[in-house]
Amino acid sequence: MAISPRKFDRIVEAMPNAGRDPASVRRRLETMEQLLERAFVVPGLNRPIGLDSLVGLVPVVGDILTAAMGAWLVWEARNLGMSKFQLTRMAGHIGIDTAIGAIPFVGDLFDFVYRSNSKNLRIVKKHLDKHHPATVTLDVPPTRR
Repeated sequence: MAISPRKFDRIVEAMPNAGRDPASVRRRLETMEQLLERAFVVPGLNRPIGLDSLVGLVPVVGDILTAAMGAWLVWEARNLGMSKFQLTRMAGHIGIDTAIGAIPFVGDLFDFVYRSNSKNLRIVKKHLDKHHPATVTLDVPPTRR
């Protein structure tokens, strides 16, 4: 079913943070990175983990799924007009994460330490801060009580 560009724009306007503007893209990427890398805290270790580590425990399917979610970050970066060098670096991070993550046991430990989506978000934020300064947000760490 084909959707006309005008109808698509109306649908996007009705959804929060679904715009094509750089600020909306930044919020979506930050949300996806948090979901993939820092969604939960491991009790006792106080170490945040995300779906990348958890879904990666499922052999083959989990690694393919998390690679696809990471590739979405690269696709969004491409839509922002980032350079081919930056996109290649981002794809390399995902490739390393997927290749080593596919190794049983070793890959699961690697996913716990190597945060490819966080690295990719840093690249995108640097691009946005330089080319779209209106999207800059302050990263304030949460306070501990």
